[in-house]
Amino acid sequence: MKKLLILSGKGGTGKTTVAAAFIDFLNAEAFADCDVDAPNLHLVAGMNTLPERWDYFGSQKAFIDPPKCVGCGACLDNCRFDAIVLRDGICEVDEYACEGCGVCEYVCPQSAVTMSDDVAGEQMLYKDSRVFSTAKLKMGRGNSGKLVTGVKKALISAAPDSELAVIDGSPGVGCPVIASVSGVNLVLIVAEPSLSGIHDMERILKTAVILMAKVAVCVNKYDVCMEKMEDIERYCREKSVPFVGRIPFDKQASATINAGHSLASVDCPARDALRDVFKNTIALLREDSYVEY
Repeated sequence: MKKLLILSGKGGTGKTTVAAAFIDFLNAEAFADCDVDAPNLHLVAGMNTLPERWDYFGSQKAFIDPPKCVGCGACLDNCRFDAIVLRDGICEVDEYACEGCGVCEYVCPQSAVTMSDDVAGEQMLYKDSRVFSTAKLKMGRGNSGKLVTGVKKALISAAPDSELAVIDGSPGVGCPVIASVSGVNLVLIVAEPSLSGIHDMERILKTAVILMAKVAVCVNKYDVCMEKMEDIERYCREKSVPFVGRIPFDKQASATINAGHSLASVDCPARDALRDVFKNTIALLREDSYVEY
């Protein structure tokens, strides 16, 4: 199975819009949403079955047994994360602040504190004629990279014979992005023609270099600022980064996505441009050599 990952240096560039269109152009049998902090590909994925669901366990959290707690405050005084409060003479743990270090368990004279596995999120796997793997991380939880890896493993396990999988990644350059890039055949970066968009694109490209990933760039809403659009193309030429196309600003895009459809389903300029980007990306994906820059 080859894997195409779609990323952006920041949120709001149209990464998921591009991913959804690619899935429809390809009639993909396998795809995933690795933006576990804010997954939204399911809104336009068109899956007709209920998913399999299972808990994702992250780091441990502290739990204080009220009958055993005498309110001595030893745990509160030694917690460096201010995750413990004294309420009505009993200590309680704030699950959103607890980092699972275990100091409170160590210092408690009453053995009232135990460390337990924390349900940090949920994985979902849709299986009918197609396979869609996704997950949702709980607010304030860590280990997002580990959950992204779980999403990818579930996809590969459920669709081992699929020729190509499309993966919608996370914005930025953090742990979920690094976990998403691992093992993919091509990363398509969706940039936007703005000063911050260029800086974000540069960051994700530098991250890809470190991870030795094959990359390409496209620009969404390119006609919003032609000056910055030209700066992006110039940067790609100078760095020998494949540039696979421009997508114009299109008012139909927001309406189509809000209606739960991908741009592949409507006749509009953005769809036609996306189809060209798709063809160029697939052609690049079929090349075996890595692009050096």
